[in-house]
Amino acid sequence: MTTQQQLELICAGTSSVIPQDELAKKLAKKQVLTIKLGVDPTGSDLHLGHAVALSKLRQLQDLGHEIILLFGTFTARIGDPTGKSKARVPLTPEHITEHMKTYTQQVEKILDMSKVTIRYNGDWFDAFSSKQWIELCSRVTLARIIERDDFAKRLADKQPIALHEILYPVMQGYDSVVLKSDIELGGTDQTFNLLMGRTLQEQYGQEPQVIITMPLLEGLDGVQKMSKSYNNYIGLSESASSAYGKIMSISDELMWRYYQLLLLKTPQEVAQIKQDVADQKIHPMDLKKQLAHGIVERFWSKTEADESQAQFEALFQKRDSCAATDFVLTIDQQQLKLIDLIKMLEPNLSMTQIRRLIADGAISINEIKQSDAMQLVDISERLTSDIVIKVGKHKFFKLK
Repeated sequence: MTTQQQLELICAGTSSVIPQDELAKKLAKKQVLTIKLGVDPTGSDLHLGHAVALSKLRQLQDLGHEIILLFGTFTARIGDPTGKSKARVPLTPEHITEHMKTYTQQVEKILDMSKVTIRYNGDWFDAFSSKQWIELCSRVTLARIIERDDFAKRLADKQPIALHEILYPVMQGYDSVVLKSDIELGGTDQTFNLLMGRTLQEQYGQEPQVIITMPLLEGLDGVQKMSKSYNNYIGLSESASSAYGKIMSISDELMWRYYQLLLLKTPQEVAQIKQDVADQKIHPMDLKKQLAHGIVERFWSKTEADESQAQFEALFQKRDSCAATDFVLTIDQQQLKLIDLIKMLEPNLSMTQIRRLIADGAISINEIKQSDAMQLVDISERLTSDIVIKVGKHKFFKLK
């Protein structure tokens, strides 16, 4: 593959490459480039939003470049202040270690982990002396730090900014110095932090890294970026059927973004699919099923994609209650309050979340919407007939 062909492939689907001419020079000069992607283990789940950057990383891996996956075991204790109106709650080392346990298993759905170097920034920052901190901080001005949109906004709103938050982009930039990265990937919201890496590499006498920013994937609400904080995400560790159902719940407008960012369809291909819908060659529902199947096949497996689609069709199109998840009640009561019953089915939901679902008409029993959280449900009927409970848009339970 020529340098120009590789350049075009790498740039495809990105938001920006800064600066593109430097990337061309790096590709022409070095056969193998060092590519860095940093991830702070602030939660136990990676989601499809992370998959956008990881997919580009896999493309670079397939081109023969060296991939470094950097886990921010030190920076996660601070938390990235990007886009935040107040300081994050600090994480303990114990929380970070717990979150790390499933990360590799989730990442290997996308990357060939046998060809990935894993590093932890706690390896160098935990050993940093006071002298080293002063020397590092002396290379960055406060004026440069408060250029950040989120910091500038907080200052304008008279909201506090803690000193440890100011250090976050400096530490992320120093990671690039340690790793001597040629390229760093990140979302568009990470541009400031990524550019800090270029600044510090130059100050330490290194050739500055090229920045590749990837589009941010909108979450299920179609408004905010996909994030656990907004509870609008599809986790890479959740079941294939759950992921399939969530994808089927997104808006038709958001569907095009998912085709482009998760199934890597080109703008031209998406335009053609839109035209096929306009010409009534394909129904939007069938198109969304193809999207859900394609995403589950890509990040889970074809077998699970086939099974998830069959289950979805049975539940939503054939109204087959046999496809619902069985839930065995081991209590003697004949009746339960609706809110308590839903809590048993979905223990991860708070009582406030359950009340909101009920108020929004998102809970139904045998296809009848429920509106009273304190209503008594006769669960003894499960002994003689099916009781199928729908929670949200895509979860069904059959009481046993």
